Amino acid sequence: MQRLIGLYKFERTKTAYQDLAGLLDDTLPQLPDNTVLVPIPTTSAHIRERGYAHTLLIARRLGSRRNLPVKSILVRNTNTMQRHATAAARGLQAKKAFRVVEKVDENANYLIIDDVVTTGATIHYAAKALRDEGAKQIWVAVLARQTLD
Repeated sequence: MQRLIGLYKFERTKTAYQDLAGLLDDTLPQLPDNTVLVPIPTTSAHIRERGYAHTLLIARRLGSRRNLPVKSILVRNTNTMQRHATAAARGLQAKKAFRVVEKVDENANYLIIDDVVTTGATIHYAAKALRDEGAKQIWVAVLARQTLD
């Protein structure tokens, strides 16, 4: 899994999103029809480097497989990168990183899609941004967990 995600994110192996979305699809339980998939937004620097927004591709494929909408309602306020940052730095960066750019439906279930969780700061503050805008049900689906050590 580490190799597949690494190839996808850092070696421009774009087609890996299909397998990664398939793994999520195989693992997730049945989701309510009012579920909206929300990818963690990729930094613009990484989009320029890779040529694609990696979590958006995964979310779109999963949405297609599950017949669920994908909405990029979270955007980045900053272009900071969590990779190689300490836990404290990750928390500070993530705290300022996200804002919601579309009206939130308080009756929808929002499923945040991310590839890797390390400290949890990114998903915590992404969920907080949604909650602050009125989302009541927020879930998270990640492909892998990686420790800082």
